[in-house]
Amino acid sequence: MQKIIKSSNLSADVEKTIRNIHYDKLFILTDEHTHELCLPLLRELPQLHDAKQIMIPADDTNKTIVNLSKVWRQLTENGATRHSLLVNVGGGMVTDLGGFAAATFKRGIKYINIPTTLLGAVDAAVGGKTGINFEGYKNEIGAFYPSEFVIISSDFFHTLNQRAILSGYAEMIKHALIHSAADLEKLIHFPLEAIDYGKLNEMVFRSVGIKQRIVEKDPYEKDIRKALNLGHTTAHAFESFAIETGNPVPHGYAVAWGLIVELYLSHRLCNFPKEKLQKTIRFIQENYGAFPITCDHYETLYAIAGHDKKNQGDTINFTLLSEIGNVRIDQTAEKELFFEALDFYRDSVGL
Repeated sequence: MQKIIKSSNLSADVEKTIRNIHYDKLFILTDEHTHELCLPLLRELPQLHDAKQIMIPADDTNKTIVNLSKVWRQLTENGATRHSLLVNVGGGMVTDLGGFAAATFKRGIKYINIPTTLLGAVDAAVGGKTGINFEGYKNEIGAFYPSEFVIISSDFFHTLNQRAILSGYAEMIKHALIHSAADLEKLIHFPLEAIDYGKLNEMVFRSVGIKQRIVEKDPYEKDIRKALNLGHTTAHAFESFAIETGNPVPHGYAVAWGLIVELYLSHRLCNFPKEKLQKTIRFIQENYGAFPITCDHYETLYAIAGHDKKNQGDTINFTLLSEIGNVRIDQTAEKELFFEALDFYRDSVGL
């Protein structure tokens, strides 16, 4: 199981972590943005002076087999072996793709994740899920393959714009919903317009801890780890549809919109309290805007959701709630009810 390091001194913690891993060759994976903005924070480390740098294009639309092949090729051309170490420095796209490259190269090499976004820190870098998008579907090809370490540092959060902060914050809201009302209250009332980064860092580690404890109980998503899918069946449908129509959206924003749909399903199918549904939706309304859909898109979204890898057969599988902290996995909804939930989403965000 991967170890999570709460870093108070980024360079020192990375140096110590790499020193504690036996390897023959070191590789660093970044995207174009993190190569320019984040890698300089680590350039003084002596272990990195001889490391081979691999850079891929930025953003989730580049989480493809083409760029995965580029990583494999550069590992091969530079003599990587089964004993080499890959350090992924970036957001969720980098840690997902880099983790899958590590999982599959020579049947598996060691890797470290250093997430540089809030979303990466609370979601993609933790838990051992790796993968790429394929044929228009989110994370269609992948493997469970945890990193040796995840090093989380708030040094990177100061560089993020509001959109990037909110994208990660949606996953934190999801973690709170599956854990406790007290966690949700803290997040909803945290002043995002004037961020105290020290407090944000504490909340990040609280959120990561919720996820990590669930992953430790169920690393391969056979049971309770499905709790982490709250909001995601719909979110992945929104994301895939957005990519297909040439208007990609941040993952966290799709999760926020997906929460509206799936909390409505929770209310209808599991009696999730209406006032708690409304409270969460108000927060999303105030911060996340809307993903524009019409009723003409419902069949397409339903078809995409039907392709989600969490499904069994032709049934669309949802994780729902009967109460904050009371998760109901493996729930299903008929097409008509899903369409009703999409109606509710459109009404909620003013479409």
